[in-house]
Amino acid sequence: MARRNAERRAALVDAAIEVLAKEGARGLTFRAVDTEAAVPPGTASNYFANRDDLLTQAGARVYERLQPDEATVARQRAATPDRETYALLMRETVGRISAFRTGYLALLELRLEATRRPELRAVLTERVRADVEANVAYHEDSGLPGDATAVRLLYLAFNWLIVEQLTLPGVFSEAEREQLVTAAVERVVGP
Repeated sequence: MARRNAERRAALVDAAIEVLAKEGARGLTFRAVDTEAAVPPGTASNYFANRDDLLTQAGARVYERLQPDEATVARQRAATPDRETYALLMRETVGRISAFRTGYLALLELRLEATRRPELRAVLTERVRADVEANVAYHEDSGLPGDATAVRLLYLAFNWLIVEQLTLPGVFSEAEREQLVTAAVERVVGP
């Protein structure tokens, strides 16, 4: 029977994210999670039915932690819906995601693991599809320039920019990253 202490479960899932980022999916074991979370051996196995359950919950938790806070969303909604605001929104998004380095690296590990685990692939596919559609809906509701295709193209471009920043940070400086985000918005969205 799985334990119900929500704080302990969250700490274990956060520890799983750290293990995924450091050791990869192959290194994700209950013992490694227990060690990372600094809890007694056997704790993680009391909270998760199996390794797949832990992988799935780690993926969901990454997305939870990547969401902007309410103040950021309110500020974005109050801004003028133009290309400059759009570029600022994208720079903030890329910055927020890049700042959660272990989360994004863990997500990359989960994506690789999903190529071998159909159940995980289904969960991640559903989550990513929902995330993209939520971004399209937010964009359409906000009145920002561009269309759904622009949102999807920027999603794809910025995902790789983030991968580059997290795995080979010397390729582009932070200033270059900022310029690239602005240029991508200007070129994809148009005048």
